[in-house]
Amino acid sequence: MAGRLVSETLTKLSQMGDVTLHEPAGDSPQSERARRTRKQEFNFSDCIANLQTPRGPKPVLKTMMTTACERNCHYCVFRAGRAKTKRVTFSPDEIASAFDTLESSGKVDGLFLSSGIIKGSVTTQDKIIEAADILRNKQRYRGYIHLKIMPGIEYDQLYRSMQLADRVSVNLEAPTSGRLAALAPKKIFVEELLRMLQWAQQIRQENRHEKLASSVTQFVVGAVGDTDLELLSLSDKLYSQAKLARVYYSAFSPVPGTPFENLPATEAIREFRLYQSSFLLRDYKWDVEEMPFLPDGNLRADVDPKQAWADEHLLRQPIEIMSAEREQLMRIPGVGPIGAKAIISARRRGTLSELLHLKQIGIRSPHKVAKYVLLNGRQPTRQLKLF
Repeated sequence: MAGRLVSETLTKLSQMGDVTLHEPAGDSPQSERARRTRKQEFNFSDCIANLQTPRGPKPVLKTMMTTACERNCHYCVFRAGRAKTKRVTFSPDEIASAFDTLESSGKVDGLFLSSGIIKGSVTTQDKIIEAADILRNKQRYRGYIHLKIMPGIEYDQLYRSMQLADRVSVNLEAPTSGRLAALAPKKIFVEELLRMLQWAQQIRQENRHEKLASSVTQFVVGAVGDTDLELLSLSDKLYSQAKLARVYYSAFSPVPGTPFENLPATEAIREFRLYQSSFLLRDYKWDVEEMPFLPDGNLRADVDPKQAWADEHLLRQPIEIMSAEREQLMRIPGVGPIGAKAIISARRRGTLSELLHLKQIGIRSPHKVAKYVLLNGRQPTRQLKLF
């Protein structure tokens, strides 16, 4: 009997296909997109993604409690009333049993569990929690779990989700209340979404003795006039105040049968520049005011934001390699934390006076660094091509 139920659940998984097409879950979201292909038929392997997780690379089952939804987000494939969406629903036991079968056979070692909303967010979150609880406490699974947080759930539900998961995601979708109203009219920006991220940090602070999930969010980019300045300003606040592990940016892609089906898709390069900028805010501790925004509030698409900033500031005042602090060195295009550490270590042993010296200590493209730096007081010769 149990075997038949698992078999039926796997069949339902095969009907869902890549249900998380627009929802990145790992630490390399663009590689997730690269593996997607459009097919006429799916099988349950289409729900398995090889993700970079906080616990390392893993094959992760990405699925949903249900593809039915009572919300009407204008961009979403699962929105209420969209006839083209196949509606499939699982019970918590079905999800747990199917995952256990796949995990036991070595096909997956992680779970990303999302859901459409049916009978309200609280009821839906209860089902997500129940599925995770079965995995953790009945089936004794200790691997990676990422749970989606429904809009406006209760504080205790969020706390319990964070106890069961390694990571939780609260998708803001938009950077302001006005933008969200245009994108997802039934969602409430502060009370249903932003407050969840604030609560998550509060829960971590009040329960430091517990191992609790990190939190992430996602924005849908470019559908409703949002600017890079808006997106990165809120991202910066979330990193500093809500201690988010990361922010995802999903370039808008029109879905047939939705109110936004005739809007143009957002170019992938814009998403890429947002990720680059986000890492400068999170990992390099830049201030959002320093980002090289154009007058329209967006970033340049033709060069990465670090180079755009350097072209504006370092061409007139290049950085002296022999004396610059670590933070200054990491402002140089082509020099990250590892490169900065190598420079500081090398200059203790001698003088860095040629581009070849930078090549020898591991700077991959010293000829690209040349116009932004001084080497022992002199601008380096740039025509030298280093193999």
